[in-house]
Parts: sequence; C-alpha cells; structure tokens
Amino acid sequence: MSVSGLAMTSSKPSSSELAIVTPSRAEAEEAVRTLLRWSGDDPAREGLLDTPARVVRSYQEFFCGYHLDPEEVLKKTFEQCEGYDEMVTLRDIPLESHCEHHMAPILGKAHVAYLPDRRVVGISKLARVVEIYAKRFQIQEKLTVQVADTIDRVLKPRGVAVVIEAEHQCMTTRGVHKPGTVTVTSRMTGAFRSDPSTRREFLSMIRG
Repeated sequence: MSVSGLAMTSSKPSSSELAIVTPSRAEAEEAVRTLLRWSGDDPAREGLLDTPARVVRSYQEFFCGYHLDPEEVLKKTFEQCEGYDEMVTLRDIPLESHCEHHMAPILGKAHVAYLPDRRVVGISKLARVVEIYAKRFQIQEKLTVQVADTIDRVLKPRGVAVVIEAEHQCMTTRGVHKPGTVTVTSRMTGAFRSDPSTRREFLSMIRG
C-alpha cells in the first residue's frame, strides 16, 4: 500500500514547520508558469496550458510525507508472536525521493531490519515509514537516520539496521553526469552496532 493510501495524520510540527505559510494552489501554479517562462517557453501555448495544474498535483503526491506521521504508523504492535525474537528483515523496499538541493529524483531501494523485544509490528509498517520520510525533500544520509531512529524510538527493539542504496539524478542527469553511480548509506543501533555477528547476518541477508 502506498503512502497516498494512508490517512493523513497530523504530527507535532517542528519550529521550522510552524513558520511555513503554505501558498494557495493558484500561487503554486503561477510559480510553475514563472519557471516555464524562465526556461524559455510560453506557458500559454497548447501543450503547456495544463502543465501548472499537473505539476501541482504531482507535488501533492511526491511530498505527501509532510502530512503523515511515521510514529503513528508504528504504534500498533503484536505480542502474540510465539516468542519470536530473531531478526525481521525487509529487503529491496522500492524508494522514490527528491534531492533537497536540486529537487531532482532519488531512486533506489531500502533494506530495514530490527530485533524484536517481545513485540513485533506489521511488516508493511516498516515499508510505510521508509515511504513517508522519502516523500519529502531529502538527502540520503538524513533519510537513513530518520528511518532507523524512528523505528528504534517507537518499537524499542534490541536493535535496528537500515541500508539505503540509491541513484541521485542530481549527479546522473546534470552536474558530473555519472549515470549508474549508486550511493550507499547505513545506520545501525543496538545489537547491530555492538555485535559484529548480528551486523554480518543482516548484511548477508540483504545481499541475497
């Protein structure tokens, strides 16, 4: 299930978010027309007439993570797991985000694992946490930390591991133009950080 299918839940806004005044849809569409003119084209021509409205609708989908609370997603857990206490791993979670420096797409995959402490969470919830944070302007390093630390803070497991592998179009379609370059980031907490064998087990799982 995609983030767009989730109910919007208001999370506690940060001090920076409190200062944001959201423009109207009309203002957002006019901003797109300004960019079209700046690029050298005519927003009044037939092919571009509906482009501002389409872009704004796209942005609502691309950045819906600002209106969702990842901690709420993780709050429902289950004790009836027959004492399961081994690693739970989700591998190859598709990831789509946008670079906060160039607003260019970041495309890749995330691997998430945790060691339960008496309680487990629905596995789809882990993928939703990744998607909620990805549907915001991001840098990959911050995204990796946000996913791992949120799972660690809410579930209080014996450890969390997150690895993200992604291609950044801000360096593949512009700038240095190096297509195929993959950035890999990781965040380990608890047993994944302190126990080398646990870390190795996780890394072997995500390598297939």
